[in-house]
Amino acid sequence: MGVSRRQYGFLIGFLVVWLAWEATWVVLAAIAAGLLCYLAVKVLEGDLDVNELTDRFRNDRSGR
Repeated sequence: MGVSRRQYGFLIGFLVVWLAWEATWVVLAAIAAGLLCYLAVKVLEGDLDVNELTDRFRNDRSGR
């Protein structure tokens, strides 16, 4: 199965931050950048459904 564009997006964001800074919080910043790149690729592919995300949070809160 190969690596998807989203996974490459995450990897690129992760590596850019990882190589740019040397600090205690580098890993967290790299993960955040990777997630942002992942979401950017998802938006570019037209695969991001905001309604689905809001429904997910509404259902989660109403179940409590």
